[in-house]
Amino acid sequence: MSLVRKNIEDLEPYIAGKPIEETQREYGLKEVIKLASNENPVGASPKAVAAVKKAASAINRYPDSNSFYLKNKLAGIFKLSPDNFVLGNGSDELIDIAIKTFVSEDENIVTSETTFLEYSILAKINNREVITVPARNFAFDLDAIRAKINPGTKLVFIANPNNPTGTYVNKSSLEKFLGGLPENVIVVLDEAYDTFIDVDDYPRGVDYIAKNNLIVFQTFSKAYGLPGLRVGTAIADSKLSLFMEKARQPFNVNSLAQAGALAALDDRGFLKKTREVTLEGKKFLYGAFKEMGLSFVPSVANFILVDVGRDCLDVFRGLLKQGVIVRDMKQYGLDTFVRVSIGTARENRKFISALKKVLA
Repeated sequence: MSLVRKNIEDLEPYIAGKPIEETQREYGLKEVIKLASNENPVGASPKAVAAVKKAASAINRYPDSNSFYLKNKLAGIFKLSPDNFVLGNGSDELIDIAIKTFVSEDENIVTSETTFLEYSILAKINNREVITVPARNFAFDLDAIRAKINPGTKLVFIANPNNPTGTYVNKSSLEKFLGGLPENVIVVLDEAYDTFIDVDDYPRGVDYIAKNNLIVFQTFSKAYGLPGLRVGTAIADSKLSLFMEKARQPFNVNSLAQAGALAALDDRGFLKKTREVTLEGKKFLYGAFKEMGLSFVPSVANFILVDVGRDCLDVFRGLLKQGVIVRDMKQYGLDTFVRVSIGTARENRKFISALKKVLA
């Protein structure tokens, strides 16, 4: 008789990007660049860093359980009520909260293959059935997802833009999809990478929450450069958000995270610089891949999925020896692909130089 629940015993856990320190230690390297976890190469907002330092003197006290100031700041930006916001310890926790809040034991979750693995992993941890639908041209196939929705379906997870492919669902496709759903189905639209969008037909999820069963995820981990603080936001009509509030832990967003996120929202110049660096870097990497004869998936996010033409683990390990960390796509079943985060101009050049050496 096992002491462990069967769904945990059989679980394949999420594999995070390899840390810089571990790579330095393992390969005896002084300099390592990390282009594996879609982090902000510019760093963190100086305003956020200053706010965190100031807040550190009060860490002997519990944080504000309701994140009053951060919710009110977000409400002002989005022209919504503070009740429309649920804050989490990163989007990962918000996925877990949504599943715990809305999906009963006899209900299921539908999402795509080749998308953020945590949707399926957290569903399995919660012992909920997850139905995955094959991607189409590295993107969400909404028609196929609709066909898989059944009377037991409660949540549909859509990453827009999608991680790890960088593709997106356009406005007309999303509106068509939302318009034909059963009344008991809730759509979770994960917009972690929306700051980097450079197309005109991208739908902003908050425009649809009033008339649809829709939850929109956003994060401070990517464009705002605060992944170490872990702050995610769920935005929804209060008929959904108030129940998520019931299911979350009372002190899930710590005081330093609240202070940093609050200050980061005021640093529009930092966001502008981040976007400029990302778009310039994307243009450079596109050109380099074309010159090398490598196919890639056009991306609207701050990363690119590229086919390196051979076993991705071999290329991943070869790049580690050169002091460059990328993300191999073996866990996603894309055996010849790696995902590279767009870095600074210097980091992008070093990655391309290292990749040429490894492939040669």
